[in-house]
Amino acid sequence: MAEVSTKSLRTNDGVNLHCLEVGEGPLVVMIPGWSQTAEQFRFQLDGLGKNYRCIAVDMRGHGESDKVDFGYKIQRLAKDLYEVLEDLDLNDVALLGHSMGCSVIWCYWDLFLNHRLSRLIFVDQMPFMCANPTWSEGELETSGAHRGPTEIMDRFNMLSGPTGEAMTSDMIGGMLTSGVSSETRDWIVDCNRRLPRVQAAHLYFNHLVQDWRDVISRIDLPTLIVGGKASQVSWKSQEWIHTQIEGSRLEIFEEEEGGGHFMFIENPSKFNHVVLDFLRETEEGC
Repeated sequence: MAEVSTKSLRTNDGVNLHCLEVGEGPLVVMIPGWSQTAEQFRFQLDGLGKNYRCIAVDMRGHGESDKVDFGYKIQRLAKDLYEVLEDLDLNDVALLGHSMGCSVIWCYWDLFLNHRLSRLIFVDQMPFMCANPTWSEGELETSGAHRGPTEIMDRFNMLSGPTGEAMTSDMIGGMLTSGVSSETRDWIVDCNRRLPRVQAAHLYFNHLVQDWRDVISRIDLPTLIVGGKASQVSWKSQEWIHTQIEGSRLEIFEEEEGGGHFMFIENPSKFNHVVLDFLRETEEGC
């Protein structure tokens, strides 16, 4: 693996954020999903870092960043991302988000539009997670919504209570394909648990009730969308995002290709190839 350095910066509300950095050249900034870590992009730091300057960010409370008891809302995380780009003076950034990391980027776009950005990569996040009981099957499919309001509150209570650790393990296990080794599964679960469960529950709730559909339709940067046939995130919702962003590209991993929620870990070779192709081809137009 290429040599990885660490960076730390302080947000305007006093939270120290931890980042991993590798490589030189055009910028790729990576935002992990809910309760996940910069470390989980280790295969991308290695594979993309040979040709790009790659920075992976631990959001507040996540990974090695400060464990504070405030700010666990998508809007605050988007502001944290803004401060990372400002503090490090990063421009023409290709911004990659996985899962909730996509929601952070969508919120960033809603607040700051394309400030300091050149390209976007969305990895396996539906545009709205809270199911309206009146919706048709088609509406549920394209939005990706799969939790009702009552279930969301029940899961919040379970995560923030004594069952939080066990629930986390069950949730992560359901996001992986059968081809994942027990060692890899345990590592992903361990990374996830570094965010205290009470804070994880608050962020989970805030994440699930955000509707980004009106934001997605206003994106006008070169965009890559990646999903998985075996993911809990409906691949139909990834197709819908693709239809909303003119000129975007779509890549859906099949189950046998590691096409679960963590395809960038299960099949980093294909994932990195897809991302590199997108970055190289869109560089010509930037």
